[in-house]
Amino acid sequence: MNRSILTEPLVTPRPLQQPRVSAVVPVYNEVESIPLLVETIAGVMQHHGLSYEIVCVDDGSTDGSAELLRELARSRSDLKAVLLRRNYGQTAAMSAGFNNAVGQVIVTLDGDLQNDPTDIPRLIDKLEEGYDLVSGWRKDRQDAMVTRLIPSRIANWLIRKVTEVRIHDYGCSLKAYRSELVRDMNLYGELHRFLPALAFIEGARIAEMPVTHHARRFGKSKYGLGRTFRVLMDLATIFFMKKFLTRPMHVFGLFGLISMLVGIGLGLYLTLLKFGFGEAIGDRPLLILAVVLFLTGVHLFSFGLLAELSMRTYHESQNRPIYRVREVIGSDR
Repeated sequence: MNRSILTEPLVTPRPLQQPRVSAVVPVYNEVESIPLLVETIAGVMQHHGLSYEIVCVDDGSTDGSAELLRELARSRSDLKAVLLRRNYGQTAAMSAGFNNAVGQVIVTLDGDLQNDPTDIPRLIDKLEEGYDLVSGWRKDRQDAMVTRLIPSRIANWLIRKVTEVRIHDYGCSLKAYRSELVRDMNLYGELHRFLPALAFIEGARIAEMPVTHHARRFGKSKYGLGRTFRVLMDLATIFFMKKFLTRPMHVFGLFGLISMLVGIGLGLYLTLLKFGFGEAIGDRPLLILAVVLFLTGVHLFSFGLLAELSMRTYHESQNRPIYRVREVIGSDR
């Protein structure tokens, strides 16, 4: 993957030392918010003595956000602008930000000023207690009840039940990660909402803390009820990854075997009726059911074998281990 997809190279010199914190901000049509957000993040970092960089990813904005970020990046040594060629969605923008961030800690937040940058040091302090990810919780959320709050609460409840990751607010973009954690996660589709669940799959230690949430000051929300279907589909993906990422044959093979055995059992029963009792079975729905169950079982079993091969290719082609080592203690002799 290219490290930069800017239409022009940035000319502002970069600090030689690795910053401790990279603030990753996906931006889509937030031209009014950008200057204040960048200044606020910089002020908070400087006040707390944190070395930092700000990585703003423009996701194909049409309101001049890209042009503004280009100008700011040329004049500020703490800002890196990543300009995507078109609107790919927040997951792709997050991934581009992760790929271009070089800090030891990566903090994500929205570009609409609803997340408060003054919470960043608190998240980092919590991270230093031994966690790999600290997620913000918009406990006093300033959003519309019908279109945002109620659907969000339902979605969070459902996600908690499926993923077994007990946090209140999956949708809060304000999160702090250890950089090695995000390097292990590949994002596709709309999976940015499920970063805590993906991190949990990788064996991360996760914490949550309340953060400040402001009402939107400029523009309008990019989210609506239309996200519901995508969330459900992605939730099904996360469930499968959590349960069967390295062993898909365990689910497809099991159901396939059960289906085949039931089909064979019904077939033997109908055979007994035909040749043992002389009954006609050609017009029985049970015969059709037996054939369908047997063929379905064969298909599921075969699909499980193919999925098993695909998972092996997935891990081996990326040199991706099936385990994660937190630390090794003791002599290496």
